[in-house]
Amino acid sequence: MKVRNDIRNIAIIAHVDHGKTTLVDALLKQSENFTLKTDDVKELIMDSNELERERGITIFSKNASIHYKGLKINIVDTPGHADFGGEVERIMRMVDGVLLLVDAKEGPMPQTKFVLRKAIQARHKIIVVVNKIDKPDARPLWALDKTFDLCVELGASEEQANFPVLYAAGTLGKAGLQPELAEMQNIEPLFHAIEKYIPGPTIHEHTPLQMLTVNLAYDNYKGKIAIGRLYAGTLKRNVKILHINRKGVSAPATVTSVMLFEGLKRVDVEEATEGELVAIAGIPDITIGETLTDIDRPLALDPIHIDEPTIKMMFGVNTSPFMGQDGKFTTSRNLRERLLKELDTDVALLVAETDSADTFVVSGRGELHLAILIEKMRREGYELEASKPQVIFKDVDGKRAEPIELVSFEVPEEFSGTVIELMGKRLGTMKDMRMDRGIAYFDFVIPTRGLIGVRNAFTTTTKGKGIMNSIFLGYEPYKGDLAPDSHGSIVASESGISNSYGLITGQGRGQLFIGPGVPVYKGMVVGQNAKAENIPVNICKTKELSNMRSKNQGIQETLDVPRTLTLEDALDYIGDDELVEVTPKNIRIRKMHLHKSDGRYQA
Repeated sequence: MKVRNDIRNIAIIAHVDHGKTTLVDALLKQSENFTLKTDDVKELIMDSNELERERGITIFSKNASIHYKGLKINIVDTPGHADFGGEVERIMRMVDGVLLLVDAKEGPMPQTKFVLRKAIQARHKIIVVVNKIDKPDARPLWALDKTFDLCVELGASEEQANFPVLYAAGTLGKAGLQPELAEMQNIEPLFHAIEKYIPGPTIHEHTPLQMLTVNLAYDNYKGKIAIGRLYAGTLKRNVKILHINRKGVSAPATVTSVMLFEGLKRVDVEEATEGELVAIAGIPDITIGETLTDIDRPLALDPIHIDEPTIKMMFGVNTSPFMGQDGKFTTSRNLRERLLKELDTDVALLVAETDSADTFVVSGRGELHLAILIEKMRREGYELEASKPQVIFKDVDGKRAEPIELVSFEVPEEFSGTVIELMGKRLGTMKDMRMDRGIAYFDFVIPTRGLIGVRNAFTTTTKGKGIMNSIFLGYEPYKGDLAPDSHGSIVASESGISNSYGLITGQGRGQLFIGPGVPVYKGMVVGQNAKAENIPVNICKTKELSNMRSKNQGIQETLDVPRTLTLEDALDYIGDDELVEVTPKNIRIRKMHLHKSDGRYQA
């Protein structure tokens, strides 16, 4: 075996919002092959997806390459959220080392644990970059100590734990070997570290062609594009190869296009050699985790192991009285085709059909994972209904087992008791608690079902001042029954247009989700009742006019500002007998059955 010294393949990993994408931008802009015009340069170049820009998180892994003094550096920007771990696990198969970013103020955080564990298991070389040292309350040496402790905790080898360290201010495009911002000039020390510490790809000289598909993209002209690392051999355009799928079934195929990454683009080439990150077109049925190999000497690579889904939801055709008013795609055929298309690029997702042609069971790695899918679909013009998220149970050694998560909180000290009480009601077990500068940090181990709906309660009780993150730990024996988390809803008893007079009546019963002038239908949830029972209210009711002056005619009651629900808020809120109606223009909550029976709304 030889090592190819003109290439470095690296992943850049970090906790959500620790500056990972910003640092990649700095590397791109200061590389030799960066050619975007100044007018075209945006902040967070790698966050090309609209959802990513809005939320400030990386959802889809992306590739770029930069050149530095004859060295080609292939960079893979990976998601930092555990719900998109299906992306992270695959990326570890493409690279030889990682840049681990840690916030100089916060130190390593929960999602850092998740992604770093994957890198350590893959035995990758780690370079630690302590970022955001330009923050006024930065404490880089403390963050470095915590990072070392974390590496040891996660089982890093002696070589991995003895990592090189750089300090950076990603937004300024500067890095250095010491945490002194005044001495930093540019990002060049990071280029040096990558060249020095990250090994080049290993070349198996006598091994036949081998490429593993780890990501998929789509091109309007070339069709489905498979992206992966070329482990061995040379891949040429218009040459027959063998395609081995996940089930071990092989079939001949012809690669019509071979592409390499240059900057942010894919560039067509006649051939690619081992060690490169390659994109190919011409195999319409290829999917993630499959091998491309020599047709005369086939040799399959090990498949990619992906953690199983832990959450499932029912996706159905929109059946509300307002169906078809907002969306372009409203039929079961549209919904089915879109969900099956998503399976091509998201291996952490499962879609199962039900007895009803209008309903599908969709399973994923967490609420955010499925919420992002729903958000993508509504922006594409789809209408659908989604049920309350439910955990997926398994049988382990004949016993019922459930998914367990490590949830971490960061809250002002005065909310400590609130967090402990909230977790206690949901079978949470405290594993760690520490105070620092008026901020309380908690780690709890909790069943995933205990986390469903907790984000709304956490945000409300901490007045929006807390931070919550969770990572999947695995399956453990069933932890017992949860106390029922019942809530009551204010339900529209008549269809029409909401008005102030009717809303004031509803406001006296709890908190409203809508204001005046909003079209509603019978059975639509318009607010949360202060008591744990559903209550019908006619919010379309108008005040009767008379020719008699009332004693209080001049006194006007005022409406409170309604609570606006995001998609995640709505999914957290709904009960077992409720659905979220999702359209391109609206997110509504409704009862499963829109007409009340015996005075109560039934599931």
